[in-house]
Amino acid sequence: MTHLDPYRSAEARSVDRPDSPALPWPEAEIEPGPWSRGVTPGVGRYADPRPRPGWDPAAMATDRRVPDPDDAPTAQFAPVRDTDPDERPTAQFAPVRDPAEATPTADGPDRRQPGRRRATAGRQPTQPAAPSRAGRNLPAAIAVGLGLGALIVLPLFLYRPAFLVVLAAAVGVGIWEMARAVGRSGARPPLVPLVVGGVLTVGLAWFAGPDALMLGLLVTILGTAVWRLGDGLPGLRRDLIAATLIAVYVPFLGGFAALLAAVPDDGPLRVLVTLVAVVLSDTGGYAAGVTFGKRPMAPTISPKKSWEGFAGSVSAAALGSAVLLGLIFDVAPWWGALFGVAVSGAAVLGDLAESMIKRDLGVKDMSNLLPGHGGLMDRLDSILFAVPTGYLLLAVFVPVVS
Repeated sequence: MTHLDPYRSAEARSVDRPDSPALPWPEAEIEPGPWSRGVTPGVGRYADPRPRPGWDPAAMATDRRVPDPDDAPTAQFAPVRDTDPDERPTAQFAPVRDPAEATPTADGPDRRQPGRRRATAGRQPTQPAAPSRAGRNLPAAIAVGLGLGALIVLPLFLYRPAFLVVLAAAVGVGIWEMARAVGRSGARPPLVPLVVGGVLTVGLAWFAGPDALMLGLLVTILGTAVWRLGDGLPGLRRDLIAATLIAVYVPFLGGFAALLAAVPDDGPLRVLVTLVAVVLSDTGGYAAGVTFGKRPMAPTISPKKSWEGFAGSVSAAALGSAVLLGLIFDVAPWWGALFGVAVSGAAVLGDLAESMIKRDLGVKDMSNLLPGHGGLMDRLDSILFAVPTGYLLLAVFVPVVS
């Protein structure tokens, strides 16, 4: 039979032409079996004119029976049947379960959690330390805090000029940490004139009073600008803005601690009551925030600060300052409470200010100098805002005698 062309051509296709070459299939080595239905060997388009032994074309053409599956080529393989789960080859391995479905045992979870060391005969499994709600290593933070307190208080009462050395060293380290932090934003404030000017500012405040403190700030900013001009104009404004921020934030505010300590007769006591108010504010805020903290105070700046913690800070500082100032300076309790409220508010504001700077710079801590605290500026942030407030209020409540 001649098949018509799909495009209605009457000419037969090349595969049906008598003069078309023989195709290479079917292969002579392959014998068609009973499953080859609808194809008659030796007849049709792919006819093989060669006779084959045992073939009966007439019988194959009329055979329409369903072939026996046992005659298929794969009948020589044994069928795969489901077996008893206990007899499977993998039955000796314990099944892996979902961690959410793991049931705890007497010794803990039945599966080793990430970050825990596997227990063996010679060692015990490690237990991950539970982080505190403050996000810090609390024992290390307490130990370092006590050490810093002793470093400040002992020179202050034993040998007052040594306190100036400690203060100048703290200002130098704070300037270095700030310059290192703002460097992440691309600013390059000159470090040498900032450190030299910062130490000079603190010394001038100690020996010459508030007017010299302002003079030291101006000299520091001017010296930094002249130093930076030597590196060229590209990025000048950016670097000078960063340098001015550091000069005001660290040595200028820290200079008020020198003004407090340099007051004749009761200068160390003025520093002490200011620092105690800051410590009470931090302690009360931490205790109230951990216990009752629910409403965030500034979630975009410091998510861990809450209004309940702020109330605890103000309350603790007010009560402590009312008692302390009444005993030391014979100040009325309400004036002492007002001093505590103002110092606590300034301390919280300073903490939020540094949190905002760190968030803008993309850093968690100014450095890793102090275990459990981060950098020195992470501890001085609240003090730097508190000492100017304490200096001004004590100048009103406790006038200088001489």
